[in-house]
Amino acid sequence: MAESDPAASLDRLHDIVSPDPVPWLPPAPGWYVLAGVLLIAAIVSAIVARRRWKAGAYRREALRELESADTSAAIAALLRRVALSETPRREIAPLEGEAWMNWLAERYPAQPPSAPIREQLTAGIYGAATSPDTTVVRTWAANWIRHHRLPEAAKNSA
Repeated sequence: MAESDPAASLDRLHDIVSPDPVPWLPPAPGWYVLAGVLLIAAIVSAIVARRRWKAGAYRREALRELESADTSAAIAALLRRVALSETPRREIAPLEGEAWMNWLAERYPAQPPSAPIREQLTAGIYGAATSPDTTVVRTWAANWIRHHRLPEAAKNSA
């Protein structure tokens, strides 16, 4: 090749031209659909979380009140008020003694009340608690308040 050959001349070389970067906007229609679905899911999740939080307000309030309950009678009264917050009065009012303890056990079968707890809660209503130490009863009551649920039969009839 001769230096005078115009086809081989360095003057005819050009820089490599990069294409313009792919723009982010506007995205493809699929991204709009995905953004819409995610927005709807976020809104539904927020609504469900808010409803759950509001539905658990009575539990939070009862747990705060349980901290200051100093007798078995106060704990028993608190458990009855918690039960009344979810269940009609006509179902709760006639329950006493073993029937009341069985009702509590049905709502939280994972940890039914033991005999000492049953005795303290039923005797505590009349001011004749067998033990001044309410730690065990308070712990059981806190667990019941946190975890009690309506039995399946009651859910289906409601």
